[in-house]
Amino acid sequence: MEQRQELLTRINQTGRKLSKGQKRIAEYIVNHYDKAAFMTASRLGEKVEVSESTVVRFAIALGYDGYPALQKALQEMIRNRLTAVQRVEMTGDMSETMALSTVLKADVQNIRQTIEDMDESMFLGALDLISKSGRIYIVGVRSSAPLAQFLGYYMNFIMDNVQVITSGVSEVMEQIARVGKGDLLIGISFPRYSRRTIEAMHYAKEQGASVLSITDTPISPLGQASDVCLTARSDMASFVDSLVAPLSLINALIVALSLRHRDQVSAYFSKMENLWEKNRVYIGKDA
Repeated sequence: MEQRQELLTRINQTGRKLSKGQKRIAEYIVNHYDKAAFMTASRLGEKVEVSESTVVRFAIALGYDGYPALQKALQEMIRNRLTAVQRVEMTGDMSETMALSTVLKADVQNIRQTIEDMDESMFLGALDLISKSGRIYIVGVRSSAPLAQFLGYYMNFIMDNVQVITSGVSEVMEQIARVGKGDLLIGISFPRYSRRTIEAMHYAKEQGASVLSITDTPISPLGQASDVCLTARSDMASFVDSLVAPLSLINALIVALSLRHRDQVSAYFSKMENLWEKNRVYIGKDA
């Protein structure tokens, strides 16, 4: 809602300076911003019967670097409400040969933006919450389930109080039913945000537990429901969620935890290496 208001403010402030063609673009965007978000400058121009260059000049007149920046602002306005069909429409001008470089470059940009946005004090606050908590519940469903499983898998090497919850409607609430004071619930979700994860976070807070979120922005429903919020960019190139930056953030969290609990992690892995070798879990030098 804030992003929509910002865009409307920009349009209102520049309204008198716009040409007739640019005013038609503004009117279309105000009334159909959910559709305009997926149109190229050329397609938007055809829709309102102006040239592509007029669309580009309109974006610049609003204070954006160009049309791609305006389009990104439009997509940010609705990204948490995008349907799968709308996500597919975002790739309308992408060819199969472009997919590899486009997606990889987008993931690189997501990581760069995550680094720029990172609040180190918030990161340290997350480490403190995890380290001092009794039971730790990690909730991540649907596309966030792999992130929850990855975090839980490695956290179980560091501490013995971790439970991963990745499924179901009623199952999520059943598995966190015993959450209480001194415990921690980690909720992981990115647009489109999971209602079940948010409900679990609210329930945990009502029971006196601490809540940590891993999401895309502090103003997301998860960010607003948590005590500490870690953010990572997840801008998607299609209906597929981009989880590269979130996974990298989780990697950093695991490494930092292992450093904080270095001695017990070292002792644990010494024991595990003996078990793995005895049970031939991994291929050794003699394979």
